[in-house]
Amino acid sequence: MPVTAWARIAPGAFVVIWSTGFIGPIYAFPYAAPLTLLGVRMSLAAAVFAVLVIALRAPRIRDRRQYPQAALIGVLLHAVYLGGVFTAIYLGLPVSVAALIVCLQPLLVALLAGPVLGERVHARQWVGFALGFAGATLVLSPGLSSGSIPAGAVLAVLIALAGTTAATLLQKRWGDDIPPLAGTTVQYIAAAAALMAGAVLTEPLAIDWTPTFVAVLSYMVVVLSVGAILLMFWLIRKGTASGFASLYFLVPPVTLLEAWILFGETLPALALIGFAAATMGVALVRAPRTVLETS
Repeated sequence: MPVTAWARIAPGAFVVIWSTGFIGPIYAFPYAAPLTLLGVRMSLAAAVFAVLVIALRAPRIRDRRQYPQAALIGVLLHAVYLGGVFTAIYLGLPVSVAALIVCLQPLLVALLAGPVLGERVHARQWVGFALGFAGATLVLSPGLSSGSIPAGAVLAVLIALAGTTAATLLQKRWGDDIPPLAGTTVQYIAAAAALMAGAVLTEPLAIDWTPTFVAVLSYMVVVLSVGAILLMFWLIRKGTASGFASLYFLVPPVTLLEAWILFGETLPALALIGFAAATMGVALVRAPRTVLETS
C-alpha cells in the first residue's frame, strides 16, 4: 500500500484497534486478575519483539542512556496506563467511563506539550479540544450518571491517565532516537517486570487457561501489544504529540459502538450528537499540522 494511502487510513485504524483494548478485559477477567493478565501479555510481547530484532537484524540500542529511557516509557505506557485501566474496570468502573477519563489525555498533552516539547498549540486547536471534550462527555454522560463509582477504580483510572500522558510526551521527546524494535523490546521487558511485581504483591497469580482466555490473550499480544503500539509510534513520529493525542477523543464513542454490537447496548440520541461533536473536535485539533503528514 502506498505511504500516502496508508497515512490516510492509519489514524482510523488506530482508533478502532485501540478501542478494542477496553473490550478485551471483559472477556479475560473471568480467567485471570488484571495485573497477572497484563504481566503474561507483556512477557509474551517482549519475546515476540526480541525474535523480530534477531530475525530482521534490526538496529540495536547503542547509547546506554536509551535503555532507561525506553524502560521508563514502557513502564508508564504498558504498566501504569494499562494496569490502571484494567484494574479500574476489574474493580467495577464502567468501560465507557474508563474510556472517557483516559481519553482526556489530549487536554493534558496540550497543556504540557509547549513547556516540555516546545510545540505550539493554535487557537483553532484549543477550540477543538473544548469541542472534543464536550462531545466525549455527551457520549458518556449516561454512564456517568447511572450510579456510584468505586473510589479505588477512579483512583486507578486517574493513575492510568497520568501514565499515558507522560508516556506520549516522553516518546515524542526521546523515541525518535531509539531504534523502534529494540526499544519496544526493552519497554515490554520493563513493563512485564513491573506488572508481575505488582501481581505478586496484590493478586493470587492464578490463570484458568481456557480456549477463550488463550484466544483473548493472543489477540491482546498480536493485535494490541504488537500491531497497535507500532502504529502508535509511527503516528506520533509523523505528527505532533497534541495532534496524535486528539485521536483519543474518538475512542470512547467507538468503544460504545463496539459495546452495542457485541453486547447489545443501545446508543441514545445524545450519544450520537456527542459522537459528531467529538469527531469535529478531532478535525480541529489536528489542524494545521496533522498525523497524516508524510513529509
